Amino acid sequence: QARADLASRFRLNPFREIETVRSADGSVKYLFTLQDGRQMEAVYMPYLDRKTICVSTMVGCPAKCAFCATGAMGFGRNLTPGEIVGQVLAVAGGEGLAPRELRNLVFMGMGEPLLNYENTMQAARILLHPQALGMSKRRVTLSTVGLPKGIRRLAAEDDLGIKLAISLHAPDEATRQRIIPTGHRNSIAEIMAAAREYQAVTGRRVTFEYSMLRGINDHLWQAEELADLLRGLVSHVNLIPMNPWDGSGFESSTEEQIQAFYDVLAARGVDVSVRRSRGKDAGAACGQLALK
Repeated sequence: QARADLASRFRLNPFREIETVRSADGSVKYLFTLQDGRQMEAVYMPYLDRKTICVSTMVGCPAKCAFCATGAMGFGRNLTPGEIVGQVLAVAGGEGLAPRELRNLVFMGMGEPLLNYENTMQAARILLHPQALGMSKRRVTLSTVGLPKGIRRLAAEDDLGIKLAISLHAPDEATRQRIIPTGHRNSIAEIMAAAREYQAVTGRRVTFEYSMLRGINDHLWQAEELADLLRGLVSHVNLIPMNPWDGSGFESSTEEQIQAFYDVLAARGVDVSVRRSRGKDAGAACGQLALK
């Protein structure tokens, strides 16, 4: 009777099926079919000094970033804490690793984590708990399109201590709203104010993600404006060459333009790097997750 009761109330495996696509660089895209038939993805990225997993918090995404294949899918549903944590356990098993060997985790897969706040936070607490996966809060990052209320709420989770990354993608409203059609709901000024409050409360550096789109957000005057926005904030900027996908309508900035943009930021004292995405050939790179 006890077994029947447990079986009716709990399920150890949240996935009906798991498929993988392996990249030449060692990255692996995991396609999960959930118990209700919906699908989502996670990405495993091995580096020389660390093993990183990029997990999803939703099926699809409501943010609709124009350059992102996931945004083009639309929103399916929120993932449960078990479905979020399950991605980590499944990837570890698929790669022949103990779950604790996955030391770096980013909530940067499908979905906007701050719109699935409760479930994402519950998953994070399980991942960080010493009796569960025991991850280090310094190695867990949450990426958001920039929701001021959610950023302030995250700052107040003082026992969590996970890091914050904001997908800004443009320093001016007109360009940002072209790139992120839902961006009009929160102005850049509101996002930056929330980022400064987050830093004041937590003392932690804020990362800004910036996808480089040719002729759209890669002008040098935009680099100057971005430097102005970040003045006085302890931050890091990741310039990300856009990863191609069919029907996007965008192209990545040229290497020369990315370098020129980088040089302007660096000259203004901005801590900046160019992030080379992994798993492009497997459709596993940033902005490519679309169940392909």
